[in-house]
Amino acid sequence: MPDRDSDTGSDRSRAAVRRTYEDIGAHFSKTREYAWPEVESFVDESPSCTTALDLGCGNGRHAELLTDVADRVVGLDASRALLTAATERVGDEVALVQGDAVELPLADDCIDLAVYVATLHHLPSRDARRASLDELARVLAPGGRALVSAWSTAHDRFDAEADAESGFDTTVDWTLPRGETVPRFYHVYAPSEFERDVADSDLRLVSVELSSGNCYGVVEPEGKRT
Repeated sequence: MPDRDSDTGSDRSRAAVRRTYEDIGAHFSKTREYAWPEVESFVDESPSCTTALDLGCGNGRHAELLTDVADRVVGLDASRALLTAATERVGDEVALVQGDAVELPLADDCIDLAVYVATLHHLPSRDARRASLDELARVLAPGGRALVSAWSTAHDRFDAEADAESGFDTTVDWTLPRGETVPRFYHVYAPSEFERDVADSDLRLVSVELSSGNCYGVVEPEGKRT
């Protein structure tokens, strides 16, 4: 199990998270070839739409899925290294944008369908995570839906109480080919905490499940129902 963070002097800025993925992005991408089945199911069950967003798109593996159901797909990530990998994978099928999940460079109500997978838990404060959820709600169109995931205390690598009310911050090392280790920040969500953070945002939780050690929530923007 990774050590829980106790070093209050560590750099937990969003810039530090971005630097981490600039350092490991090329190698990280090679280990992320396939789409997650939970995302495949969500996309397969979604109707065709005009514009879809992969928020925290990494190497584009989930943006690639969205091209099957959307006329236009936007992939956004903070890491230029990962966007380079995404370009190699999806070419000009996806509009790739470098940006911050807390301040999306997108217009209000412009997204019909979104996936926000394995990214929320890298934001280094609750305020940043809440702001990011609010931003997702802002860009979702009336009737739009998104799938949001985050690493959970339910994962078997963590020694956590099943009914914990809150999660914890930790770092998990990434080992590069030459043996160098790079720490990656995570906020590991307790399931009830994940539900609370969504409920406290401008999103409405349509459904939630635990799968493969992650919380998955299908959400829609509160107050924008058609």
